[in-house]
Amino acid sequence: MNNNQVDIITLGCSKNLVDSERLIRLFEANGYRCTHDSKNPRGEIAVINTCGFIGDAKEESINTILEFIQRKEEGKLKKLFVMGCLSQRYQQELEKELPQVDKFYGKFNFTTLLNDLGKADTPTCEGRRCLTTPRHYRYIKISEGCDRHCAYCAIPLITGKHTSRKKEEILQEVSDLVACGVKEFQVIAQEITYYGIDIDGKHHIADLIQDIAKIPGVKWIRLHYAYPTHFPYELLDVIRNNDNVCKYLDIAFQHISDHMLSSMKRHFSKADTYQLINDIRKSVPGIHLRTTLMVGFPGETEEDFQELIDFIKWARFERMGAFCYSEEEGTYSAIHYQDDIPDDVKQKRLDQLMMVQQEISEELQAEIVGKVMKVIIDRKEGPYYIGRTEYSSPEVDPEVLIPAEDKVLYVGSFYQVKITDSEAFDLFGVVI
Repeated sequence: MNNNQVDIITLGCSKNLVDSERLIRLFEANGYRCTHDSKNPRGEIAVINTCGFIGDAKEESINTILEFIQRKEEGKLKKLFVMGCLSQRYQQELEKELPQVDKFYGKFNFTTLLNDLGKADTPTCEGRRCLTTPRHYRYIKISEGCDRHCAYCAIPLITGKHTSRKKEEILQEVSDLVACGVKEFQVIAQEITYYGIDIDGKHHIADLIQDIAKIPGVKWIRLHYAYPTHFPYELLDVIRNNDNVCKYLDIAFQHISDHMLSSMKRHFSKADTYQLINDIRKSVPGIHLRTTLMVGFPGETEEDFQELIDFIKWARFERMGAFCYSEEEGTYSAIHYQDDIPDDVKQKRLDQLMMVQQEISEELQAEIVGKVMKVIIDRKEGPYYIGRTEYSSPEVDPEVLIPAEDKVLYVGSFYQVKITDSEAFDLFGVVI
């Protein structure tokens, strides 16, 4: 056990990662040493930033807490703290069931942790963060919370109402990060297209991205977690007209059957979905769409599921994730619907959906072979340098593998790469 060392463990999404980076900055400003997501924790203090979105995420969070409780009982850990979405939602229950944890914090009060450790006068760091990602890219969280209230989703119960950050604050953060060598920005929120609505009732996401794109040194901007209802079409003009705004959009459609969309309270129809996708592809030629879909929602029939299969065959999403419905207490669907789809049926549908998507991905990846693409290098791994095109977000999308024996490449630098081969979820290439 190392005195004054803190192990920070982040579970869940990149939005949680931003919060962990803020906490690390606070710890280090107060004289602590931090290790992030350590596989071999040695600190005297551990902080677990939990996820509570769906059943699997909650289970992972609980199991991680139990692992560190065991470390504490073995004398390998002095203090254990838990923060994030799970403890935001279930703090009282967790305090009762896991008294070995020194204190639970939610999503918004974790900055008081330093005070609880006896630091009466702690620097605030003014929202600045420590970089846990590779030096050349960063996540920028532009808002917190969500006002959408989809039937299945617990996020509004955890995060509360949508609150946009001030544009000036975001632009200053981007400028400061560019000065530190950051080139690529993943713009994230629970729902980016709602940005600004809480300020004056108008969409301001297009204005924000346009202003970020104007900052000298910003090479790539990538947009995550858009919502289809009331989609701000002016955002497409910004994507099309700015070379440093990646031709990429992460927009969750969840389902396609009108029966399911209505039950899910998505306020968007099948016809609306087809029209929006056509409009996006027409407005921004070559754009890569990432979406998320759900199977096994209460009442989903075989006909509903077949519509979903037909939909992805038509849409041919370049990137797609999917998951099985998980009943979350307190949500509309948990209160009003019966979770009537057996787990084995849910899993069978998920497997079938992903098998179809894998075939689509293999075909789309193969079409890239022979093309020359701009690639940024993320890391060296074994015999390869690992990079990405503008059409891939870190950690979730296909990567480009470049033989390391050919020449020395530098992490964070861009190269022109000829794609020589492909797999369903990876590309291979050589620098030209």
